[in-house]
Amino acid sequence: MSAVWRAARAAIRRRRLQTVVIGLVVLFSAATIVVALGLLDASARPFDRAFAQQRGAHVIATYDAQDPATSAAGVEAVAGPFPELVLDVPADGGPVWATGPLTVVGRADPGGPVDRLDVWVGRWATGAGEIVVSAVPPADRADAQYFGADMLGRTVTAPGRPALTIVGLAYTLGDTADAWVSPATMRTLGPTGAQVLYRFRHAADRAEVDAAIATLPRDGLVATQSYLTRKDAVAAGPGTMLPFLVVFGVLGLVVAVLIVANVVSGAVISGFRHIGVLKAIGFTPRQVVFVYLVMVSVPAVAGALAGTALGTLAARPLLANAFQGLGFGARVDTGLWVPLTGVVGVPLLVAVTALLPALRAHRLSAAEAISAGSAPRAGRGLRVQRALSGTRLPRAVSLGLGLPFARPGRTGLTLAALLLGVVTVTFAGGLATSVIRYGAAVDRADAVQVQVRPNNPEFGGAASARTDPEVESLLRGLPGTVYVTANLDLELAVAGHSTPIGVDFLRGDATTIGYREELTEGRWMAAPDEVVASSKGLHDLGLRVGDRIRLTYDGRDVPVTIVGRTLDGGVGGGAMFADWSVFTALAPQYRLVNHEVMYYVRITPGTSVESYLASVRAADPSLNAWSAVTGLGNSYTVSVVTVSVVFSLMIGTVAALAVFNTVLLNVRERRRDLGMLKSIGMTPRQVVAMMVTSMAALGLAGGVVGIPLGMAAHRLILPLVGRAAKVDLPATLYHVWDPGALALMALAGVGIAVLGALLPSRAAARLPIAEVLHNE
Repeated sequence: MSAVWRAARAAIRRRRLQTVVIGLVVLFSAATIVVALGLLDASARPFDRAFAQQRGAHVIATYDAQDPATSAAGVEAVAGPFPELVLDVPADGGPVWATGPLTVVGRADPGGPVDRLDVWVGRWATGAGEIVVSAVPPADRADAQYFGADMLGRTVTAPGRPALTIVGLAYTLGDTADAWVSPATMRTLGPTGAQVLYRFRHAADRAEVDAAIATLPRDGLVATQSYLTRKDAVAAGPGTMLPFLVVFGVLGLVVAVLIVANVVSGAVISGFRHIGVLKAIGFTPRQVVFVYLVMVSVPAVAGALAGTALGTLAARPLLANAFQGLGFGARVDTGLWVPLTGVVGVPLLVAVTALLPALRAHRLSAAEAISAGSAPRAGRGLRVQRALSGTRLPRAVSLGLGLPFARPGRTGLTLAALLLGVVTVTFAGGLATSVIRYGAAVDRADAVQVQVRPNNPEFGGAASARTDPEVESLLRGLPGTVYVTANLDLELAVAGHSTPIGVDFLRGDATTIGYREELTEGRWMAAPDEVVASSKGLHDLGLRVGDRIRLTYDGRDVPVTIVGRTLDGGVGGGAMFADWSVFTALAPQYRLVNHEVMYYVRITPGTSVESYLASVRAADPSLNAWSAVTGLGNSYTVSVVTVSVVFSLMIGTVAALAVFNTVLLNVRERRRDLGMLKSIGMTPRQVVAMMVTSMAALGLAGGVVGIPLGMAAHRLILPLVGRAAKVDLPATLYHVWDPGALALMALAGVGIAVLGALLPSRAAARLPIAEVLHNE
């Protein structure tokens, strides 16, 4: 083995460029794989770990009785019954984080066998008139006291109820309640039901949870909620990115396999004489195989280590963005198997891929290897080159077009790498276009140019003295105003559903703000008892267009019919849109505060957005006005486009390295041919044209075949992204291709091929004739 290592080390030093190419390819591929696998693993593990630590409830059961039965089959632990009620806190009844319908539960302490609450600021509510509010802790717990100083001591007041003082902030991953009070305080509030929390021995999937719910006492049971709903919500962020990240990872892996096979097989073929010399001086066939395996594994291990480190670092900001605000802490760590896949799995893959071509060296005798010429065997590809020589193409071009046929195996691997590069570029381009269109539709920049909201004094600054109607009247009177729509978003209960939903009540020119153009099913509301729901809202509630539901608030209810489905929700991701008259019928005594209302404004085409914003601020400095035009769109759009560009560049670079290696091997094999061609008058420019043409033809073929495959991948993956985000995508997001874009995609393969071939081609053009022919 000492001799094997010395021979392999000498080969690595002698073939430095080839070694660098292998290392770079493995580096980019390992980084791509680690990022994709890291997000896939992290999408489930943080929730499971934190849920187990908190002894989270698998099922939350709500009863209308104060002392319901709690026995059930397969129960591991039970907490409760806890008295419960819903407090409808108006906007001026407490901090903005503690308004709307609050599910309040009476608990004596935050511990217990199920749902152990994390009181991260302040203390538990034990005295009369004290309340603990649910809030997600900051990623850095050092900031907890800063948040606590702003929240503790403030009051929460609902109409007809005593004021409650906030003494602590707590967090539960299972989202069992919005606030907690002591049992004594709950008795003064007047509970309307009871909450029971269950942990079951078997609750790993929906079938087991449904079976467990079927064993619960049915007497007085109002609603149940599975922990899987919360788990799906936690994974929804990275879940929208995972499908195409996995595609990019697989493409990177396949390209890496192809180029390693190309590089190693080329190393064996171009090293025939070296193999013969090794065997002639006593190396056994098995030792020759080990020499070439070691020669390729050394840069592969180095590239895998660097690529794993790079991929781990690149995945951290994506994980932080995906899980921000979910209470997992500052970092979300992936399983150990993810970096091990990069460190161990990728080099192992390289070694396995290298084994087959290395076994060719095992079968060569010393005499056969030494006598073998550096050029391909006589007659290979000559028929194609002779046929091309009869055309009117320039001689350098015809020679270049025939060159790939001399090495069909190497050409096939290079063509496959180029094809996958084109597939990647096509898929990434279509995905980026779809996401940009989605962002434009959600932002509604064509329908709304300016948004206005009165100042909330809770965030600093003076409150506007104008009432809601007066603010709308002011905006309609400003020069340049065309349409104004008032939007009030409230959380309401839906009869038969335990989780409240966000409803956007619209007044004014509601049909002009772009939501009607986002309809994916049904129509826009035309009567006061009709509502339109977002795709996500319908998925979360398990409803469809045409269903009739009852919205409830403070003891009142209004029946409405869902007549349409839109692409996106309203302010804060609201689930439904309703006419303002529904709000007045549902909550006639509601104390509306002006900063609760958002105003959407469309201005005339000739009006400058900046000048209109200045006129709003001049008319009333306490009105916050900003432009609704946001460029690329929301942060998700920017993230997807960025990731698509990064992955396209990574895989495109790997494909270009495959071309670089192929041209480099061709130049080495054809040094004598190139010397002879130059000796009979071929100019350096013609040499470059010949070598570049040989690869450009492969790039064009890869583009023609790769474009349909990329389009098919886009058509397959986009629905998966929509289902992960619980959004029904319209046809406009699928039909993103036009002739100009397809032409650019076809040229992508040619561009990658030319980029990879240019440098070694220029080196071939500079080969000195006398030196080449003398060495031969």
